[in-house]
Amino acid sequence: MPSSLFEGRLIHTARRATRIATLTLAAVFAAPTLMIGSVHAATLTLYSAQHEQTVTSLTKDFEKESGITVRIRTGEGPALAAQIVAEGSKSPADVYFTENSPELMLLEEKGLLAKVDAATLGAVPARFNSPQGNWVGVLARENVLAYNPALIQVAQLPASLLDLASPTWKGKVAIAPSDADFLPLVSAMLVLKGHDVTLQWLKGLKDNAQVFDDDEGVVAAVNRKAVAVGVINSYYWARLHAELGDKGTHSAVYHFANGDVGGLINVSGAAILATSKNNEAAQKFLAYLVSERAQKLLASNKVTFEYPLHAGVAPDPILKPFEQLSPPAIDMKQLGDDSEVVKLLRQAGLL
Repeated sequence: MPSSLFEGRLIHTARRATRIATLTLAAVFAAPTLMIGSVHAATLTLYSAQHEQTVTSLTKDFEKESGITVRIRTGEGPALAAQIVAEGSKSPADVYFTENSPELMLLEEKGLLAKVDAATLGAVPARFNSPQGNWVGVLARENVLAYNPALIQVAQLPASLLDLASPTWKGKVAIAPSDADFLPLVSAMLVLKGHDVTLQWLKGLKDNAQVFDDDEGVVAAVNRKAVAVGVINSYYWARLHAELGDKGTHSAVYHFANGDVGGLINVSGAAILATSKNNEAAQKFLAYLVSERAQKLLASNKVTFEYPLHAGVAPDPILKPFEQLSPPAIDMKQLGDDSEVVKLLRQAGLL
């Protein structure tokens, strides 16, 4: 990772923010044991919206273990999902691996995904998988508030994410509304609070917030005291800390409690395209992703900083223990496909 990543410069990374054009396109289309050696000649095409370093390490290990070649096409989750919809039966993709469940739900609703082997689904808790068995959860991460202790005390932090729309927070909060990770948070607000409350909350954020292109920009601004708090996924703060160390990290993480929407758990998942001509190899790849071997690799690579979903695999110790988190009671079906989110963000003036 470049040393300038968290210094606010605009650089291209494998996990850059979803831009407005990507969101518009998306709105329009709005542990098992790996069996080795039985699919020697197969080549998989993977559409990946996960971090490039993470995917590269996983696919290299999988290729070594299985003899199956993986070709990777990277992009933003909503854009790749929209591309798959546009390609239809002619899509070259065998597997889609993305950071947020709504893109997977979109493809599931359009009937574009194949069933995942039951043993693979059984490797992770059912609540993190497709309601219909068409995709499997691989990793989870928490929405949090990054804050700078030099600008704000813990006792002053909000009890709810909704509070950030209050005028008392004007100029004190940072968000990245065009980042793909922000979309599920708005979807969750819709589920829990309804359309009107969600729209008013977004309008309050429009009045109060400093807007950044992505979560990296948000957490960097908080860390350098440009803003008191920022709404992010937890792994962005962990990555900043890994890069800058204790001496360079001047911020901390605040976890929303009592099932508040601000503590939403996002799920990264993978699916097989119904049109894949390499279903057997693709099933092996999904089985690998949730295997103990791959999940331990993910937990220890000092890049991903997400929660492994395979039972018994511990996350990186910088993360709060998963059982101590307090997310809202929303399942993958309720969270849906983000189809209404872009409209609301536009209505609020955030896009």
